[in-house]
Amino acid sequence: MNLATLEAQVVVAITLAALLALATVALWRRWRVHRARRQVIRAIEGLGSAALRDVLVPDGSGGQMHLDFLLLTARGLLVIDLRDVAGVVFGGEHMREWTVMNGTERSTFLNPIEPLYDRVAAVRLLAGEVPVEGRVVFTDRGRFPKGRPPQVTMLADLAAELPAPPEGGDVAQHPFREAWEAVVRSAERSPLARR
Repeated sequence: MNLATLEAQVVVAITLAALLALATVALWRRWRVHRARRQVIRAIEGLGSAALRDVLVPDGSGGQMHLDFLLLTARGLLVIDLRDVAGVVFGGEHMREWTVMNGTERSTFLNPIEPLYDRVAAVRLLAGEVPVEGRVVFTDRGRFPKGRPPQVTMLADLAAELPAPPEGGDVAQHPFREAWEAVVRSAERSPLARR
């Protein structure tokens, strides 16, 4: 074996080791993101007696509305729009766009409150006389230093807003069961579901 062959084998081995290390880091990061998302989903779904996630419901005008979450709670039905943004959020009820500052990065997104009102109205059409509320829920990666607009809450604070679901959470005995079942019958899986 000559020196050139040995050097080539060392270069190949180092390259393969580097690629393996990069793949391991990428898989580990992806797993962490997936695990964090699962924890958020479990936290939200655990707040109600029953939950729907990533569904479409009729909007009353021949179209459909995407719902991130719909919970059956002791107070009625709760529509949740989930926002997982990292950084400081500046937004108000009547502002067209909200801004997120994360270090030196700045981004904007459309005010999520108006679409929330449309989603709540769509669920009300299906639920009848049962109370339907809506919240835009931000994960703990976002912060509102100037205060939160109405209908906006943090995931950590949402549990304090809602009465705890009963142990065992038998939906068959729930006072809003009929309305819940009407919504469930009308809902279908959304192609906009986050993976």
